[in-house]
Amino acid sequence: MLNYTHILVNNPLEQFEINDFVFLLAPIFGFTKLSLTNIGFYLILVFLIVLAMNLFASNHYSLIPSRWSISQESIYGSILNLVRTSIGPQHDIYVPLIYSFFTFILVGNLLGLIPYSFTVTSQLCLALSLNVTILLAVTIIGLQRHGFGFFSFFIPQGTPLGLVPMLLCIETAAYFTRGISLGVRLVGNMLSGHLLLKLFSIFLLFCFTSGSLLLPLISPLPFLLFIVLYGLELGACFIQAYIFTVLLCMYLRDAIELHTESSPTR
Repeated sequence: MLNYTHILVNNPLEQFEINDFVFLLAPIFGFTKLSLTNIGFYLILVFLIVLAMNLFASNHYSLIPSRWSISQESIYGSILNLVRTSIGPQHDIYVPLIYSFFTFILVGNLLGLIPYSFTVTSQLCLALSLNVTILLAVTIIGLQRHGFGFFSFFIPQGTPLGLVPMLLCIETAAYFTRGISLGVRLVGNMLSGHLLLKLFSIFLLFCFTSGSLLLPLISPLPFLLFIVLYGLELGACFIQAYIFTVLLCMYLRDAIELHTESSPTR
């Protein structure tokens, strides 16, 4: 049994590896491999779940809302209030975007808590893709609204002329760094939390399958601790999705209003 356990939990980082989910070797231009990786499959699954959530929330246009419809309306209302508080009530046009990011990240985080599943939000490639897209979108919005005046964002008012080149380099690096940190923060929290759960599950599996009489007696204590950690990780899934959307709202506000003096994101 111990050998089987060793094979089953050989590498705790194995849950984060990108592998082929299904593939097809087609005789096209020689032999072409058409594959769907696990991250691609779970991205499709997350999209279908988010789509189903919104379709079921319509409640078939019934006058009396269901509990599911009320829960979805509460989430949308919270995002609406967040956008109006962070960006301004005149910018409700960004509510669908923020809501889509929140539900996508939340479902991706929660889906990773299912045993033997895959956490798409723990992948750096996905995080960098979101970072580049968001950074480009925010920059385009700033240029569209302010033109070349958008570059005043990188030079605070009252800066001496001699410090402008150095400060411009620092502010430009900080601008791109904060865009990268938006997704890296999410990846780091998901990686650490899921890795800790995996290590505890390995220890519990060893306790319950060990031939020793002492380990099964003390295993209830780490099992309770595992339940607590699982609850904390469940809360972290919601918190990280919320933090991501809050920071996205702040970046949009900076691009729209050019907060160059006392922006909380700087």
